[in-house]
Amino acid sequence: MSHLSYFEKIAAKRPSIRKNHNYYWNDITKYCDYFINENCSVLEIGCGTGELLAGLKSTNKTGIDFSPAMIEIARKNNPGIQFEVMDAASVSFDKKFDVIIISNVVGFLPDVQEVFEKLQSVCHSRTKVIVSYYSKLWEPILRWGEKLGLKTKSPQQNWLTLQDLNNLFYISGFEVYRNTRRMMFPIYIPLVSEFLNNFLSKMPLFRHFCINHYSFAMPKQTVSDKEAAEKYSISIVIPARNESGNIENAILRTPKIGKHTELIFIEGNSTDDTWEMIQKMAEKYKDSHDIKIGRQDGKGKGDAVRKGFGMAMGDILTILDADLTMPPEDLPKFYNAIASGKGDFINGSRLVYVMEKKAMRFLNILGNKFFSMAFSWLLEQPFKDTLCGTKVIFREDYDKLIQNRKFFGEFDPFGDFDLIFGAYKLNLKIVEVPIRYRERTYGDTNISRFKHGLILLKMVIFAMRKIKFY
Repeated sequence: MSHLSYFEKIAAKRPSIRKNHNYYWNDITKYCDYFINENCSVLEIGCGTGELLAGLKSTNKTGIDFSPAMIEIARKNNPGIQFEVMDAASVSFDKKFDVIIISNVVGFLPDVQEVFEKLQSVCHSRTKVIVSYYSKLWEPILRWGEKLGLKTKSPQQNWLTLQDLNNLFYISGFEVYRNTRRMMFPIYIPLVSEFLNNFLSKMPLFRHFCINHYSFAMPKQTVSDKEAAEKYSISIVIPARNESGNIENAILRTPKIGKHTELIFIEGNSTDDTWEMIQKMAEKYKDSHDIKIGRQDGKGKGDAVRKGFGMAMGDILTILDADLTMPPEDLPKFYNAIASGKGDFINGSRLVYVMEKKAMRFLNILGNKFFSMAFSWLLEQPFKDTLCGTKVIFREDYDKLIQNRKFFGEFDPFGDFDLIFGAYKLNLKIVEVPIRYRERTYGDTNISRFKHGLILLKMVIFAMRKIKFY
């Protein structure tokens, strides 16, 4: 029996089959939906009778399937969603999609590379593709389940490993930026399933036994550094508390970047003359630099960053700490990384190069390394330095991040984690740019090792609840 004949035959039973195994299928829907903003346009390849699309919060959803019988049922059950009879290898629309989902379909495709290459026609430069598929380790278990009637019998499939999928993406013009695994036990048994799937399956060793593998990919970028150099404007927000002696250097040492550079100083509860110095320097350099100034209404760096970003007019938003321990001269590296499409969210890392002797105290280094390991596990990708002050994001993504704050809440006094967690939930490709961390030339650090270390531990627990074990 051909694949088309098989799906035409089971189409009428498909909704009830999904309902009987909704614990398994709902987890896939929930996980995909976690990364989807309500304003995203979503395309599902091989949508079947439309249950996954129906469960997504997006208001702009399209599904295709090569089975007319499946699409007929999908249209009947989900009148608010666009469904089209279309083969995956012939996908064609007059628009580009923000997210493309291929759930448990690649096993039935006669030529996965052909389908991935065809997807390029419906992708813009920052489209995200999410592919879910069974782990090859589970093949004998699933076949055994079919014989026992616990699983619907299906035609023979391609059993692809994560490495196979990643390679197919690569040769089709995509770049995989994250791989994850979920669900150790696909049958619902109260308490048992929750423990195995919501906790044990997230642990480093046990995650390899999960049934579902996910690959996250986006089109490879071909933007040259020369093209990127004049593509975007940039706003550089400089939170400053007791940094009077660094204000002028922050202006003089920051290079002109992109097609326009905007400097935004936000003063916050200083006990020295930082605010007076900001006003003086803004006036002194008003003819040579685009400078905005303001005073934060609340407390903490996070509050200052949010105020500065709210005043910004640039296409790209970035942070420069006023202590200048991250050299302003390195900012073009961050701009080039995001403008050339190497990443959607750029994070600085101070823990790669040898740093100057007094740049960071020993206990701070140990703490940063511990939190590096913790957040690498939480965010499912290597993360060297969560607390480097310099972070870069597109304005349009920051606007979406603001909408998502209702999910995380106002939890972060630093501002770093509001951006990192927000970028993760927006499914942005996060990359790090190493910098050489310098000693202060003026003033003292505003960081308290033990007080802020405890806050960081709270951030880890918060992230476990809102990201890892959600």
